[in-house]
Amino acid sequence: MIKLVAIDIDGTLLNDKHEITPEVHEAIHKAKAKGVKIVLCTGRPITGVQQYLTDLELKREGDYVITFNGAMVQDTFTKEVISHLTLTHANIMDIYKMSRELGLHMHFNDMNNLYTPNRDVGKYTVYEAYLTNTPLFYTEMDEVPEDIMVSKAMFIDEEEILAPAIAKIPASFGEKYNLVRSSPFFLEVLNPEASKGNAVHGLAQKLGIKQSEVMCIGDQENDSTMIEYAGVGVAMENAIDKIKDMADFITLSNEESGVAHAINKFVLEG
Repeated sequence: MIKLVAIDIDGTLLNDKHEITPEVHEAIHKAKAKGVKIVLCTGRPITGVQQYLTDLELKREGDYVITFNGAMVQDTFTKEVISHLTLTHANIMDIYKMSRELGLHMHFNDMNNLYTPNRDVGKYTVYEAYLTNTPLFYTEMDEVPEDIMVSKAMFIDEEEILAPAIAKIPASFGEKYNLVRSSPFFLEVLNPEASKGNAVHGLAQKLGIKQSEVMCIGDQENDSTMIEYAGVGVAMENAIDKIKDMADFITLSNEESGVAHAINKFVLEG
């Protein structure tokens, strides 16, 4: 029996208009009424999930959210941070240096804000700030506080620029961080222990829920660790091939309320 459902947001929970369909809304509420934990699990910062937590009534006692691609797990009722795996000031300087060597735009998040050291602010940085309702600031790197706690950094650029640049990243850099592609124009740089899979695993253990009782639903590379961990790993029909290949089940697309289809099949009917 499924007791916890972890759901990616973009391309999964939301349709292409960034909406939660009535069918998905209804399925989630029925699953919650049955006592199942519904956990949004996203690469977005905490600022970028608030409206969906409110819309789905996921700010009640016993509710949790996973943000920053698994770097942070938070109790949405008490606001207690259960875990927060961060990058240090030295890490950010190292990541900035690599962005310069690769010729890529970059930005990074603390708990509440988005920062870019690029005077020519990348359009996908602006897009990220708008999409996630996060304040955006330009900052010189020598002005970044020594005690900053960075939830994640990102290399961002057009796919035709980003893809060949990723191929040039030295193995030694990849060994220091968790590098994960969350969209064609985003490469996320995280604490090496931060991933959606580790976050879901840790939360399930805290709640006394077995791996076999967890279902995870996603569509992109950054969902791979939670799809792999889950007792039931579900890929959206619109997912990349890697996610489809590793999933136990392929549901309908995000335009066809695929999340509702999966919840109905494995939670409400299962």
